Amino acid sequence: MKRTLLTAALLAATAAYAQPKPPPAWHQGKPPALADSKLAPLAGRNTETPASEIPIDKVKLPKGFTAEIWSTGHPGGRAMARGDSGKIYLGTRGLGRVYEVSDAGGKRSVRVVVDKLTQPSGVAMKGGSLYVMAIDKVLRYDGIENNPNVQPVDLTAKFNLPPEQHHNWKYIAFGPDGKLYVPFGAPCNICEPAKEYAQIRRYNADGSGMEVIATGVRNTQGFTWHPKTGDLWFTDHGRDWMGDKGPEDELNRMPKSGLNFGYPYCHAKGVLDADFRKADGCKGVTLPVASMGPHTAVMGVIFYTGSMFPKEYRNTMLIARKGSWNRTVKIGFDVVNVRPAADGKSAKMTPFMTGFLEDPKEAKFWGRPAYLLQMPDGSVLVSDEQLGAIYRVSYSKK
Repeated sequence: MKRTLLTAALLAATAAYAQPKPPPAWHQGKPPALADSKLAPLAGRNTETPASEIPIDKVKLPKGFTAEIWSTGHPGGRAMARGDSGKIYLGTRGLGRVYEVSDAGGKRSVRVVVDKLTQPSGVAMKGGSLYVMAIDKVLRYDGIENNPNVQPVDLTAKFNLPPEQHHNWKYIAFGPDGKLYVPFGAPCNICEPAKEYAQIRRYNADGSGMEVIATGVRNTQGFTWHPKTGDLWFTDHGRDWMGDKGPEDELNRMPKSGLNFGYPYCHAKGVLDADFRKADGCKGVTLPVASMGPHTAVMGVIFYTGSMFPKEYRNTMLIARKGSWNRTVKIGFDVVNVRPAADGKSAKMTPFMTGFLEDPKEAKFWGRPAYLLQMPDGSVLVSDEQLGAIYRVSYSKK
């Protein structure tokens, strides 16, 4: 009897072991013609990188601009939020941490606020409280700048978070209306998502009053509001596995709530999907203001409103493009300046901060710009997720 049970257990274990593992989520949507493709997401470093190992001298900027290393020691740091005292909070995706960076006399120190969350990319400050949003949790740290050991208020139940993880790491921000804006990406590369996904929502700060304000949004990782019109502008990642040329990532403008931005049937400036076909798939879709390049992983966006940079930068956008993986020859790995037309219907994109990508064909790079934060003096901080560093970009007439 014992031998029979043992044999059955061994057979079950062998059968379980023999079951093929499901492919990773980023394989989804790969056509048979690309079955042998070696393209894959680029691995993050996720370890501390000393300032001495960061080749900041390779950064290229327009004349008069300078880049310097502002802080290090926060591996995987992405989105940034600044408190009233000047402390900077950074979310992460892969490491499950949120960092606090303090500036004392020009020297920065780093501590971990919380660890072991599920992709807590989203951080925002409001009224002295730090909001942290992971895939399955929402935490609020009241008065954290003056009380580093404050225990969080758990708001998770009020936000009704859907469970899927893919593309549901968050960028969050409070809008001019005082509401918290939150994206819920498509839980796939390409699919017809359930009604809880591929959208942007807004909530009251306590999680009540949820509204869906945009649909057809595959994966926005950055948004902001025009300083004069108040319109919401956001970046969006195009789908993978439709070739090197696209669909291109997007820069979208949302002058009113309730617009549909096309996913999964319509991409970029009217490109119909190869797998999910629909008659008149782009009918009624709000097309992007600008194409941001194929597979560039366009991330954080700010409107520059400071007085340090030359006047021609005022009310124009700085946008980080973390860099492509689903493309034979890599592009992105930079920050671009985007200048929208007065009517908001077109925009001109030019390079701003480059030098991170050293060999596009061999995917050789040393940094991946992810998010931007304008400082009170008009300088701009740029987070580098790859090296866990923040760079400060300033301008001075020479």
